Amino acid sequence: MNTHFGDWHVHTTFSSDSECPMDAMIQQAIHLGLTSICITDHNDYDYPEYEEDGTMMFQLNMNAYIAAVAAVKEKYAGQIDIYTGVEQGLQPHLNERINSFNYPLDFIIGSSHLVNGADPYYPEFWEGRDSNEIITQYFDSILENLSVCTNFDVYGHLDYIIRYAPNQDTNYDWTHYQEHIDNILKTLIQSGKGIEINTGGLKYGLKETNPCYGILHRYHELGGEIITIGSDAHKSEHLAYVFHLIPDILKNAGFNYYTIFKNRKHKFIKL
Repeated sequence: MNTHFGDWHVHTTFSSDSECPMDAMIQQAIHLGLTSICITDHNDYDYPEYEEDGTMMFQLNMNAYIAAVAAVKEKYAGQIDIYTGVEQGLQPHLNERINSFNYPLDFIIGSSHLVNGADPYYPEFWEGRDSNEIITQYFDSILENLSVCTNFDVYGHLDYIIRYAPNQDTNYDWTHYQEHIDNILKTLIQSGKGIEINTGGLKYGLKETNPCYGILHRYHELGGEIITIGSDAHKSEHLAYVFHLIPDILKNAGFNYYTIFKNRKHKFIKL
């Protein structure tokens, strides 16, 4: 069974949390025999932390970024298809800025990395708080984003917050939040947006991908078709992380195709 997909969620040195040069990521993709790679570095307006030089973390220099991807496209032409993407952090108060974001991109992942302006990545975020309430707030924040932010193609790692919950997914049951998740999935489907299957959580110790199998199956059950595949790699050794698991996961969830994008238009590819 072919497992040589494209990896459509990848970070390089243009992201504040990656030290991997773009060349190293591309060379690894070629080594692994991937059919394509989409560089999707972070762009999070109003992220609450700053670099040592005083610039805001996770804010892309878009002109330099697009030029860098164009350079590797030319350098590795004929060896792998390279696409230009962004992982855009969504927050409701930034909707006008996000919706007017206009650059020559193939693909935009819309993601929620913050809950009420704070990052659940940090252990202190969870101190003195009820995990179930925070997870519910996270899903509610996604719905709020969807009500005002439209400039993206798929929503990234829908249950991302589980990666950083105190017990991760030890006691996590997505059906406890099904009403919230169903509303998210229905809104995405009705607006022509998709989701991704993100294997990054597995390398952080989760038992399943983000989102988990149950949400993937529910998305398909509700009529969802657009689904991209990404590792969320921040290091070249994590590129296409456990992608050999993906065909069975997607087929069991009801999918016969996965999705790639060019010039923000989706294309289905048979599994």
